[in-house]
Amino acid sequence: MMLLQQVMLFCSKGIHKMTSEAEMAVEEGYISPPPTRPTLPSTQCSIHLGVQAGRMRRGSDVFSTSRGTVSERGRNRSWLLSSIITFNVLILGIALVSGSVFNNVKINAINLQIFLIVLIILTTAWMLYYTIYTSREDHAVLYKDSHAGPVWLRGGLVLFGLCSLIMDVFKIANYVGYLHCDSAVKIAFPVVQAVFILVQTYFLWLHAKDCVQLQRNITRCGLMLTLSTNLMLWMAAVTEESIHQTVVPPEDDNSTHSYDIRENQTPGGSSSCNCSHSACAVLEKAYYYLYPFNIEYSLFASAMAYVMWKNVGRLVDEHNHHALHFRLKDVLVGPAVGLVMLVAGLGTFVIYKVDVEKGDPGKRDTVLMIHYVMNTVAVTLMSVSTVAGCAIYRLDQRDHVSGKNPTRSLDVGLLIGASFGQFTICYFTIVAVVATGAEGHLNALNLAVSLLTVIQLCLQNIFIIEGLHREPFHEDMHQASVFTNPYVLQAHRDIHNLPGTFMETKTSPALTVHSMHVAPSAPSSSPLPQRHRLTWKRRALKEICAFLLLCNILLWIMPAFGARPQFDNPIGAEFYEFTMWAAVVNIGLPFGIFYRMHSVASLFEVFLTS
Repeated sequence: MMLLQQVMLFCSKGIHKMTSEAEMAVEEGYISPPPTRPTLPSTQCSIHLGVQAGRMRRGSDVFSTSRGTVSERGRNRSWLLSSIITFNVLILGIALVSGSVFNNVKINAINLQIFLIVLIILTTAWMLYYTIYTSREDHAVLYKDSHAGPVWLRGGLVLFGLCSLIMDVFKIANYVGYLHCDSAVKIAFPVVQAVFILVQTYFLWLHAKDCVQLQRNITRCGLMLTLSTNLMLWMAAVTEESIHQTVVPPEDDNSTHSYDIRENQTPGGSSSCNCSHSACAVLEKAYYYLYPFNIEYSLFASAMAYVMWKNVGRLVDEHNHHALHFRLKDVLVGPAVGLVMLVAGLGTFVIYKVDVEKGDPGKRDTVLMIHYVMNTVAVTLMSVSTVAGCAIYRLDQRDHVSGKNPTRSLDVGLLIGASFGQFTICYFTIVAVVATGAEGHLNALNLAVSLLTVIQLCLQNIFIIEGLHREPFHEDMHQASVFTNPYVLQAHRDIHNLPGTFMETKTSPALTVHSMHVAPSAPSSSPLPQRHRLTWKRRALKEICAFLLLCNILLWIMPAFGARPQFDNPIGAEFYEFTMWAAVVNIGLPFGIFYRMHSVASLFEVFLTS
């Protein structure tokens, strides 16, 4: 009787342990391991306690399901609360940005900068709180999402952040010259922004992979505040940069609300404030050239904050993750052709900028034609490359990735969403050129570039999305798994280790191959030849990714640093009227610029997985 009571006590402990593990797995995880069954010590225990264990298991399932439902409701409430914060901040910010554009209203750039300073201070305070307190709590960060915030993405964030800091230094030095007749907010804003960039870069470098399990409501709201602040800084920078690059036709000067940056930066819209030192003009031109880096920094930080928000409370399953390394071995043609295109494109871009600024109509048409020809060649070669890459995917035997991943979902969403900006400009241009008859070589090239860009965007989106959803190449591992089974290998070794066995001790080639990958403890004297040699499919995909990456860098540099053929070619402004055409270009172009930089990041990831 005593023995039976001890067996019953042991079984009940095992069932209680199973129930606790199931509750913890269901509570907040997106990836939940299957519940473990208690190990019964004997058949007698199963017979006498089967009914009791079944009842307890059903009760524990109901209890864990109810706990999971309550936890899911709490997560949905915190998602809703943080989303409401984001929407309110963004809508208010959009209203302030839009109001500060025009000179004939009482909202000026100073009011917008005060709003941004308040957002930055609140966001910086939360990031410091998270870094000092929340992340150091016991069981606060139990899991790390290895797909979130890869080192190359964080490296890009640091690079863009460094350029943004230089831009803030130039702004401070420039606005010091206007301090005697301008508001001190103009100096306070770049100072606060510089501190924010330092704190945020440190925060994202350390915690971009965190899957926070404690203080989830506060963390979600803080991350959404961070996302909102970066998007507001992005909108403010894009608006100022777009207005600076917008060229108003001379005949529309009286009918269009042109925006003078210096006029709206002075109190009361007066232009009587003069700089007290001679370096103001140089500093102003210098920090405008650094605006593209600041814009990309805000977008990088926004994307990383969003992934952290999705990872709050997430239990990450890392058994399918593979370490990826950057290697250029056996890859030559793609980088070489891409570099040639990059150098040639930069040369034509410099010629374009110099000749357009001279204001000579004859030279303007010539450099516009050179610009269109360069873009036509680039997008044509990119389209051919992406068609070849899609054909290789059809021959590829790699499996598609399974399971949900916030980083991959965000990459695909941003890729498709950002491409709409370039699509919009291209289709508006196509309609304008076709409606006016496409007269002359310049308009014909403009139409050709727009059509080819639409085709190239569609093909590149397909190629990148397909590459992001493929498992990484591990051909040596896959080939070994075809020939062997680890259990058969272990049984084979056990047979050889039996005393008195006179079987032949020579292993088969398949076992030798598998033993080098599955059982590292059993050394082999004959290493695999050509283990790291690329197959033709892998090499072709890497060549295509490298070429597309460099071409997208070229197509990012030209519009980001001031190429505006949409305004230099008057057909759009004449067909749609300047006000509407300026709105189309200034809204669509920032998304098109971001699309090219995001394509560079996605293509680099596809390159690594290939």
